Amino acid sequence: MSAWNDFDLDTKVRDALTTVPIVNEAGHHYGRAWITTYQLAIKIHELNEDLAARLNLKVGGLGTGEQSSLAQYLARQISAQIKRLGNGYPIEGAFLSGIALTELSFKMHDGSSLTSSVTGSGYDLSLFRLSATGTQAAATPQVTSS
Repeated sequence: MSAWNDFDLDTKVRDALTTVPIVNEAGHHYGRAWITTYQLAIKIHELNEDLAARLNLKVGGLGTGEQSSLAQYLARQISAQIKRLGNGYPIEGAFLSGIALTELSFKMHDGSSLTSSVTGSGYDLSLFRLSATGTQAAATPQVTSS
């Protein structure tokens, strides 16, 4: 098995994305808001505080001294799922260009801050959101039989 499956990360990602507020309750033609992979990792860490440690990863960001992080792992795994399943996957991905971007900082649920290590690196920043079908799937429990 893989850590993705062992820790049921697909469900954890969808649960975290479901918490992204919809500011305009009437909806908007752009659809749901996108969040960065850092925001996603922070939300998953908030909902599952021991997960990063169990995966032997830090949430991420500048100054961790690590080459791999929960944010990086999530971006890589979600990208692989989108590539494999296409429109059948309930999560959409996009990029935020790093052009003229000097810093992105995020507030952790404990009040500490995390600064993106991607800005200024020459890489774009991954963004994710639930697709329209993902929103329905998250709201509708799936029943399986053995």
